[in-house]
Amino acid sequence: MIEMLKYLKPYRVKLTFVILFSMAAILFELYLPTLMAEIVDVGIVNRDVPFILQTGALMLGCSLMAILLMVGVSYFASKVSLGFGRDMRRTMFVHTEHFSLDEYEKFGSASLITRTTNDVKVVQDVINMMQRMMTRAPLMLIGGVILAVSRDKYLSLVFLAALPVLALIIFLVARKAIPLFSALQNKTDRLTLILREALTGVRVVRAFNRGDHERKRFNAANEDFQDTGIKVGKLMAFMFPIMLIIMNFTNIAIVWFGAIRIDNGDMQVGNLLAFIQYAAMILMSLIMLSMAFIMIPRAQVSAKRLTEVLSTKPTIKDPEREDKSFPTKGIIEFKDVTFRYEGAERPVLEGITFTAKPGETTAIIGSTGAGKTTLLQLIPRFYDVESGEILIDGQNIQSFKQSTLRKQIGYVPQKATLFSGTIAENLSFGKEDASEEEMYAALRTAQAIDFVEKRDQGIHSKLEQAGVNLSGGQKQRLSIARSLVRKPKIYLFDDSFSALDYKTDRLLRHELKKETGDATMIIVAQRVNTVKDAEKIIVLNDGKIVGVGTHQKLLQENKVYQEIVASQEDGEVSA
Repeated sequence: MIEMLKYLKPYRVKLTFVILFSMAAILFELYLPTLMAEIVDVGIVNRDVPFILQTGALMLGCSLMAILLMVGVSYFASKVSLGFGRDMRRTMFVHTEHFSLDEYEKFGSASLITRTTNDVKVVQDVINMMQRMMTRAPLMLIGGVILAVSRDKYLSLVFLAALPVLALIIFLVARKAIPLFSALQNKTDRLTLILREALTGVRVVRAFNRGDHERKRFNAANEDFQDTGIKVGKLMAFMFPIMLIIMNFTNIAIVWFGAIRIDNGDMQVGNLLAFIQYAAMILMSLIMLSMAFIMIPRAQVSAKRLTEVLSTKPTIKDPEREDKSFPTKGIIEFKDVTFRYEGAERPVLEGITFTAKPGETTAIIGSTGAGKTTLLQLIPRFYDVESGEILIDGQNIQSFKQSTLRKQIGYVPQKATLFSGTIAENLSFGKEDASEEEMYAALRTAQAIDFVEKRDQGIHSKLEQAGVNLSGGQKQRLSIARSLVRKPKIYLFDDSFSALDYKTDRLLRHELKKETGDATMIIVAQRVNTVKDAEKIIVLNDGKIVGVGTHQKLLQENKVYQEIVASQEDGEVSA
C-alpha cells in the first residue's frame, strides 16, 4: 500500500487542505461539549438566560463551521481519490502497452483487466476513506482523550478497560480478513476470465450446445466468489455489534461511576455530560479506525496486485541511444536464430538461417506447430531471440527502438483483429493521416472494395466490437488493407489468406505483387496454393528449416514439401 502513496504527489496541495480542514473541524467539534458543560453548570444552575443564549449561539456557530469544513474535506478528498484512480488506470494501461507477449501471457488478459478496474477502484475507495477517517479519527481520539482526562482523570480509567478489548478485536479480525481479501480478488479474476470466454466464444458455445456447461462453470465460480464474500461479510457482521456492545457498556460504566462521583460532590453534572460526549467521540473514532483497518487489508491485496504489474519490467527493451537511421532497402536476414518460450524445455525454433529480399515474396510453410507464426513474430520484436540475430540491411533489429522498427512493418496477424468504430478508423490504424484515396486504393488491392461500397456509408460504416458484423474473409481483407495503407518497407502476412476462396486469394496476391513493389514480403501459410508462386519457399518442420527453394524445386527434391502437397492435392494444386 505504501508504494501507492507516491502516486499522490501531484495532490499534495489538496491533501494539505484535507488535513487542515479536518483539524479545524475537529477543534470546533471538541469545543462543543465544553460549551454544553458551561450551559449546564453556569447558565442553568445560575438561571442566566443571556449566558445560555450567548453560549448556545456560539455552539450553533461552531457546528456550522464544522459542517462547512467537513464539506470541504469531502470535496478535496473526492478530488484526490478520483484523480488518483484516473492516474493509476492510465499508468497501468500505458505500462502494460509496453509489455512483450511474454508478460501478457504471464498475467493473462482477464487478470490485467480486473487489476486495472476492480483493484484500482478498491485502492481509490480506501484512499478516499483514509482521507476522511484516518485524518479525522486520530485527531478526535487524541483530542477526546486529553479533554476527557482534563474533565475527570479518575473517570478516564474506564477507558483502560475498554480500549485493549477493542484493539484485540480489530487485530483478530484484520488477521483473518487479509487472506480472505486476497482470495476474493483472485476469484474475481477467475469470474472475469470465465465471463470473458463465454461472451467472446458465444458462437462456439451455441454451435456445440454447451450453454449448460458454461452456465455450470460460471455458477461454480460465482458461488465460490459468493462463499468467500459471505465469510468476509460474517467477519464484518461479527465485529461491529461487538464494538457497539463494548461502546454501550463503556457509556453505562461512565454514567454509573460518574453518578457516584456527582453524589460524592467530586464532579458536576455539566462535566459528566461533557465527559459522556468526549467518550462518544473517542469510541466513535475507534470505530472509524477499525473500519479503516478492516478495509486496508483488502486495499493492501489490491495494491500488491497493482505493484506486481507496475514492477514487472518489459523483457524487450529499447536501446538507450538510436544512432542509426532505419534501413532503406529492407533486406531481412536470420542468422542461426534460436528461440524458446519461457519455461519451455526445448526451442520452438532452432538454427534458423535465411534471407528475404526486397521485390521478392518469401513464403514459409509447414505443418501446424512447426513455428511459422513464432518466426514471423520475432521480426517486429514481439519476442526477442534466445541466440543468433535478425538483421535488416545488415543492422541488428535490437539496435532500433521498437516504435521505429514497427513503423516500417505492415503486419497482418493470424487472427484478424478489428476494433469498434468505422472502417476508416480501422484503416487509419496503419496510417493516422491516411486520405480517403489511400484507403480506397488499399481496399481495392485487398479485394475488399466490393463489400465496403455495398454498405450505406462506405468506409464510414460502423463496425461492431471485433468486427462481428463481418465474415472471416472480410475481416482478413480489411486487416490486409490496413497494412497496405501504411506503405511500409516490410510486409508480414501470418496465414492471412486462410479464410479466402482460391479465386480471391489468387487475385489478392496478384494485386499485392504490383502494390508492394520493392518492399520485402514474407507470407506464412498452410495452403500450397498461397505460396507456390513465391520466389522463395521455406519449409519448416519441428522448428527447423528442412528445405528452401521454388515450388518446382521443392516438389522434386523435398520430402516434407511433397507430403504437404500430396495432403492438399485436390485439383487446385498441381505440379
